[in-house]
Amino acid sequence: MNQKERLELIKKNTVEIIPEKNLLKVLGEKKKPVVYCGYEPSGPLHLGHFVTIMKLLDLQNAGFKVKILLADVHALLNKKGDKNLIKKEVVAWEKTLKAINRNFDIILGSEFQFEKNYQISIMNLARDSTINRGLRSMQEIARDIENASISQLWYPLMQIADIKNLKADFALGGLEQRKVHMLGKDLSKTLGHEFIAIHTPLITSLKGPGEKMSKSLPGSGISITETKEEIKKILKKAYCPEKEISDNPILQISKLIIFPKLGKLEISRPEKFGGNKTYNSYSQLESDFSSGKLHPQDLKNSAGDSLEKIIAPIRKNFKS
Repeated sequence: MNQKERLELIKKNTVEIIPEKNLLKVLGEKKKPVVYCGYEPSGPLHLGHFVTIMKLLDLQNAGFKVKILLADVHALLNKKGDKNLIKKEVVAWEKTLKAINRNFDIILGSEFQFEKNYQISIMNLARDSTINRGLRSMQEIARDIENASISQLWYPLMQIADIKNLKADFALGGLEQRKVHMLGKDLSKTLGHEFIAIHTPLITSLKGPGEKMSKSLPGSGISITETKEEIKKILKKAYCPEKEISDNPILQISKLIIFPKLGKLEISRPEKFGGNKTYNSYSQLESDFSSGKLHPQDLKNSAGDSLEKIIAPIRKNFKS
């Protein structure tokens, strides 16, 4: 892979890289740069998580070392469950991630987040930040920001400290993480660590625009525990207006998950409706959908078949 191809792979399916001007510098200095992404183990992995996971696989293929933080302490602070629930979810997440890629370096937050030096870092960050900035950074992450607890203000500071503790050159997250990462960049002198933020798109709720896909909103997404029949049933009801590209979750799933993983999307339909067709690029799929050559139900059916191919082996490991 030459430098141009490497840069294209790094930037693929991202919204922004901040600051992008430092990208070549870090790639030149580090033989194997470290990228980190954190997940709260508070429920089964779902399609919303797959966007960053697909990006982690891209970065791994681009020569990065991938570190995944299972943020068990964060989940407790963010009121996502009790200790017993989160402990069970940690085991499930470890199985799931290993089924996706055995070369991921999986780290548990509680393994280092109670250490003295880590807590001192948090206190220094707290001293140099404000309550308002902390609240703003959590707006897209906390469920009820209007009644945020003090523990939820601690949360973004821990995320920032994690970047240094994990020796990460890059912090990856969906756009909901942007405010936390920007706070971290503003506090880089206090932290004593510089990093580049990579942000990926958010998949619209399957119920339609206005919400992101979330495990806390029933019917808005698909988890790895769903059966093939359940996936089909959920997708059948999903928002997917004919010829509509904007905020279309089925197209987003195709672009951000199916094509990166499978490299194609196969449409199966009767000859009278156009017959079978294989799309080898997302742009080709989008063009046919926007022109009306591809019907929403045919897209949903094929997306369901493709998702089953991706999820089935992961589900098998999850249940074992």
